[in-house]
Amino acid sequence: MTDSSIADIARVRGLLIAAAREGRAISYSELLGELGHRFTRPKMRAVCRTLDTIDEAAIAAGEPELAVLVVRESDGLPGQGWWGGARAFVLGYDGPWTGPRAIKLVREKQQVVFDYWRDR
Repeated sequence: MTDSSIADIARVRGLLIAAAREGRAISYSELLGELGHRFTRPKMRAVCRTLDTIDEAAIAAGEPELAVLVVRESDGLPGQGWWGGARAFVLGYDGPWTGPRAIKLVREKQQVVFDYWRDR
C-alpha cells in the first residue's frame, strides 16, 4: 500500500468510529497496521496530520474529536501532538502529558467519544 492510505480520511475515520463503538482506544501501531503499514515515526507523523483533519471536521459537525482514541502502546496516552497548540487551550489543561492527571483527562475524553458513537 502507498502512503495514500494514511491520508485516506474516510478510511481512518471509519477505523476510529469502529474502535469507538467497541469502546476501546487504538494504538498508533495498530492503526498503521490496519492501513497496511509498519510503525515508523514518519508514518506516525503522517497519520497525525490525518487525525488533525478528522478532528477539525468533527468539531465543525458538532461531534467529539476522535484523535483522543489513538494512543501509545507504552502508556495508553495520545502523543505529544495531541496535547499541543490550540487543543491544550481549549481543554483548559496545563498539566503534564503523562501520569495520573493526563490519564484521567484522556479517559474522560475517550468516554465522551464512546458514549457518542455507541448507538450511532
